[in-house]
Amino acid sequence: MPASIVWFRNDLRLADNPALTAALRSGRPVVPLYILDEETPGLRAAGAASRWWLHGSLHMLAASLAKLGSRLILRRGPARRVIEEIVGEADAAALYWNRAYDRSGMARDGEIKQTLERRGLVAEGLKGNLLFEPWQARKPDDTPYKVFTAFWRACRALPPPGPLLPAPARLPGPAHWPRSDALDALCLRSSAAADKSDLGSVWAPGEASAIARLATFVDDGLDRYRLTRDLPGTAGTSRLSPHLAFGEIGPRQAWRAATAAGLSASTEKFLAELGWREFAYSLLFHLEDPSGQNMRSEFDSFPWAPGSASLDAWREGRTGYPIVDAGMRELAATGWMHNRVRMIVASFLTKHLLVDWRQGERWFWESLVDADPANNAVGWQWVAGSAADAQPYFRVFNPVLQGEKFDPRGGYVRRWLPELASLPDDAVHRPWTAPRPLYVDRYPPPIVDHAAARQRALEAFRSLKRSA
Repeated sequence: MPASIVWFRNDLRLADNPALTAALRSGRPVVPLYILDEETPGLRAAGAASRWWLHGSLHMLAASLAKLGSRLILRRGPARRVIEEIVGEADAAALYWNRAYDRSGMARDGEIKQTLERRGLVAEGLKGNLLFEPWQARKPDDTPYKVFTAFWRACRALPPPGPLLPAPARLPGPAHWPRSDALDALCLRSSAAADKSDLGSVWAPGEASAIARLATFVDDGLDRYRLTRDLPGTAGTSRLSPHLAFGEIGPRQAWRAATAAGLSASTEKFLAELGWREFAYSLLFHLEDPSGQNMRSEFDSFPWAPGSASLDAWREGRTGYPIVDAGMRELAATGWMHNRVRMIVASFLTKHLLVDWRQGERWFWESLVDADPANNAVGWQWVAGSAADAQPYFRVFNPVLQGEKFDPRGGYVRRWLPELASLPDDAVHRPWTAPRPLYVDRYPPPIVDHAAARQRALEAFRSLKRSA
């Protein structure tokens, strides 16, 4: 019998997977396929930390499929060519996938769909990665929202996400399986940048880990989420972001689990964070290239500083501002950074150092296990001021005050900057004020003065407004 191919991408799960469900309901043998496509023009190759995670996620997905009597076919190459090969090898009659929302991905999927349909095959993309499609929430004039608050209000007025799709109990396979590459042959964990961090002691990729983490968060963290989510020294966030980025758990599963626990201020705040992800994907869908182009064109002439030395200091966590350096050390060690600290370090790079936000976005893309094409770019542009819905240009985070507000006892800083562990609470965020015997010489002084850097940033923004 001709087979149905389910093309896994950033949806590496069995439960609530519309593409997998559609392939199973076709009544044909199912061929699960993953393609490492680093050759199609316009597609962005994953960074080192993401590649580390992808290796583990594919390993776990293959193991889950094996328990169902199936297998995961791995191939490397341009998706159009690989799918042509697999369709022939599997004698396939249908291809199912969950939609992409970036311009290059959508163009690739559209070309594949047209090619297969001209040959009489079924080719169908489904909604599996978002709560709402980007074209569902639109302004009364039928244009997309550019402000999050209005966007999310419109989303909340839509019918809520539908019921979850169950994971299959078994998957019928073809009589003859297509050839598969070995996982190690994809070389996802060969990057020196990823090898430097012991990510395996921090993270466990895979659908089972994602489900367990969601359950733990709902049971033990959701009720206080609104109060603790901004405290980096506290386990106050869900830490679901890498699982969502790779689709090991879907946003509908997170929504359903949270709302089933009962509506509260904390639940609404968590749902709004899922909403920010929806907003970022809406912008990704409607814009050309949010990771490389300013959403506000006037920023094309912004006077960014060259900043090679200061950029290196920022990357290496030696700016002399403890909350900034602690965040960058956490990123290097774990491939992750607390969201509040992400905003602080991004503000410091773009406003204290006047380094182009694209430099920071690229470093996060390379270093984060949860690097997401929408969230990463939109988050950086929001902080830098170049986004459609950005923080005010005059909002320049004071890294000392931010540290004292969100890490008042200094637990987060002491964890990631052990050279400051002996400082008293009132000096841990401003070590240069501590008595000399307590100040460790190997921690650097601030590379910029906050007041002077803030004034320089404000003048740069004012000059941009004057020339607009």
